[in-house]
Amino acid sequence: MDRAQKEKVVEELGQIFESSGVVVVSRYEGLTVAEMQNLRARARGAEASVRVAKNRLAKIALEGQPCASIGEYLTGMTVLTFSEDPVAAAKVAEDFAKDNSKFEILGGAMGENALDRAGVQAVSKMPSREELIASIVGCIGAPASNIAGAIGAPASNIASILSTIEERGEAA
Repeated sequence: MDRAQKEKVVEELGQIFESSGVVVVSRYEGLTVAEMQNLRARARGAEASVRVAKNRLAKIALEGQPCASIGEYLTGMTVLTFSEDPVAAAKVAEDFAKDNSKFEILGGAMGENALDRAGVQAVSKMPSREELIASIVGCIGAPASNIAGAIGAPASNIASILSTIEERGEAA
């Protein structure tokens, strides 16, 4: 790789570290190509990405970044899992680690906050952006449907009472 290519990679990695909601650093030594493809497919499905980069270039890209502390995890065969959603990449990495003992999560960063192994696990258990939006919409929609039901109920009650009175009047 020549100098221009290295500079381009450093710039791309810098963008990843700057714009991602979460970055997870994992060791992938011993994974097959098929297993790595599986990881990439899972990440795509969750709107996350996977990137293997030279540790030295990643450390250069981390200089001056709020998440520079994750540089300590960049030793050996490491892979970055990242996403704009602050939870998606952590969920993908945790799920993949459960199925693959050769995939070891080292730590990561969520914005300026450094995460150790337990921190990544805790983030992965948080609800995703889509789940939060769905629950908020559900909370907003529930009172409206309750109000509509309450408003409609008296009218239907009055109608059934009138119907009962009418039936009794005809029977008498």
